[in-house]
Amino acid sequence: MVGMVQEEGSSSVTSPHQFFPWMSLSPGIGSPYPWLRELKSEERGLCLIHLLLACANHVAVGSVENANISLEHISHLASPDGDTMQRIAAYFTAALADRILKGWPGLHKALNPKQVSLISEEILVQRLFFELCPFLKLSYVITNEAIIEAMEGEKMVHIIDLNSSEPAQWINLLQTLSARPEGPPHLRITGIHEKKEVLEQMALRLTEEAEKLDIPFQFNPISVLQLHALLAMDDEMHKRNSPSGSKNPSSNHFQRVLRMNQNRHTLGEWLEKDLVNESNHNGLSLMERVTKALNFYAALFDCLESTVSRASLERHKVEKMLFGEEIKNIIACEGTERKERHEKLEKWILRLELAGFGSIPLSYHGRLQANRLLQSYGYDGYKIKEENGCLLICWQDRPLFSVSAWRFRSGHVQQVDNRKKKWGKGKTADTTNNKNIRKCTTVTLYSTKAFLVFG
Repeated sequence: MVGMVQEEGSSSVTSPHQFFPWMSLSPGIGSPYPWLRELKSEERGLCLIHLLLACANHVAVGSVENANISLEHISHLASPDGDTMQRIAAYFTAALADRILKGWPGLHKALNPKQVSLISEEILVQRLFFELCPFLKLSYVITNEAIIEAMEGEKMVHIIDLNSSEPAQWINLLQTLSARPEGPPHLRITGIHEKKEVLEQMALRLTEEAEKLDIPFQFNPISVLQLHALLAMDDEMHKRNSPSGSKNPSSNHFQRVLRMNQNRHTLGEWLEKDLVNESNHNGLSLMERVTKALNFYAALFDCLESTVSRASLERHKVEKMLFGEEIKNIIACEGTERKERHEKLEKWILRLELAGFGSIPLSYHGRLQANRLLQSYGYDGYKIKEENGCLLICWQDRPLFSVSAWRFRSGHVQQVDNRKKKWGKGKTADTTNNKNIRKCTTVTLYSTKAFLVFG
């Protein structure tokens, strides 16, 4: 596919007329119909990139008329059934149009009536992504091996899954634990998700597997505040406290949350979902988010283009119901409504280190298994790289997801143990919680998931 926009640097937009001077900015005379059939795939892709950036710039400055003209030009070139760039453009166009419509709340609500999303459809599209792309499979292999090694010899293991929606990883872990020479531990998983029905299906599937393998097992469902809301609070603090929007992670709301408030009973209540995804879609400006999202999703769409037929219904569902909805949320939404707030690994490294975590090496055996998985499935174009003790899962040379493991530093744990704050009317903080924290061996982050492991 055509080369994507530069990810770093100036947000200035080059006019598409610089590359296609015969295009008119008027949707009437000079409409793109005459030359549309003449464009080759690469020319069309380049044209779409510049039209999208020009349109995003018009939307950002509130020039609705020019944005509308750009959208019309794009509509003649984009298609959810076309090549990679045509498909991307179709979903970015829908997202930009949705953002414009939000300027007229009544019109937006009339055209977008509230619909009850079917849990079965959400689970299905996540399952399809799992099947069509190897990212989650690789993450599961690497992280499960890290858990097995960290929990060696433990008789009781407690995992807090901070975005609990896919049982495949834990089914594999149950099967591996059942083969331990010393016998399986008692496994407890606390699953966190915003929707009760998802957790109910997780509990049913995992309980069935544990009973089949005769493993002592307990699944505890819990629903708490989502991470995107905490990061949205950071947005507001940056806007109020600094005209340039300070990016120091040591002073923000989420950092204080990660360090644990002593008025909470468990660490798990403070750590939420939506963690490390190898792109930065949490910028304050629209243009920054558009350019970063274009690069990231171009790689994801390209993955599917290389392995799945364009006519595939499964591919269409993943692109529309998963990628398309994420793109719309990144571009069209603000504040707590914007849930997709992916940030790169380096930002999370700073947050976790300042919160008292230290990085630990990932399992060498897990990496070998992941590479064998890539070879056995014939996943050409996918690579696993190591960087700063973390693993990056790449498409070609473009990192898309990262996997890392962390442990509480002993000095930080001692500091937590020594705190003797009051809970209210004369009650002393429960020291059982501090003992649990001392036993926390690893927190592993990948994609949009994170979990804590206690032994």
